Amino acid sequence: MESNSETRQHTLLSSDYGIQRTQYPYVTGTSVVALKYKDGILMAADMGGSYGSTLRYKSVERIKPVGKHSIIGASGEISDFQEIMRYLDEQVLNDNMWDDRNSLGPKEIHSYLTRVMYNRRNKFDPLWNTLILGGVKKGQKFLGMVTMIGVNFEENHIATGFGNHMAQPLLRAEWHENLTFEEGVTLLEKCMRVLLYRDRSAVNKFQIAKITEEGVTISQPYALKTFWGYKAFENPTVGAEGSW
Repeated sequence: MESNSETRQHTLLSSDYGIQRTQYPYVTGTSVVALKYKDGILMAADMGGSYGSTLRYKSVERIKPVGKHSIIGASGEISDFQEIMRYLDEQVLNDNMWDDRNSLGPKEIHSYLTRVMYNRRNKFDPLWNTLILGGVKKGQKFLGMVTMIGVNFEENHIATGFGNHMAQPLLRAEWHENLTFEEGVTLLEKCMRVLLYRDRSAVNKFQIAKITEEGVTISQPYALKTFWGYKAFENPTVGAEGSW
């Protein structure tokens, strides 16, 4: 039998540590950029994981396949993304157990994610991620986004994080529905290069994922060619000197 002091200690531990909420994301990933092209969906993300403002990890995979027809990319808290992948793996496994020759498509998974994110938001325990879900099923291409509070939409091209400000103007100017695979990759690399120059959380180590009717292909990590000799880069604070 527990003594009174042991009982009090157990009660304190339960009340102090029983339920905890994520108040602030610790290890985060930055932008994800995705677009529809002629044969399917292309998605790009770097592999940086920032611990606060420190670019601590440089091999974080933030693009994952989901079932047979979909891929997902995530900005935000890496551990929360891992939790989301656990949810999705359970859904895919449960779907496979029916053995009915049908499988979850991107629209169904996107709808499921909207419910998960909105439900966690209503519990004041959100998953600190912005998600892009893309896929192809029965010839139909799908590309959608879900935020940490459940806001969701579909679009022909999507960018999260800093990319929503820096990459979207490029996508609006250059995207068209008949993009070839090579043109799509070139456009994504152009977006990621701009983000590398402008986003302190970006790292020059990228992956590009492709999904078509034939399945998912995620590239090996690679670096982009960059040029840092621009005059504006040599003394970036020159315009701010004497402003105080």
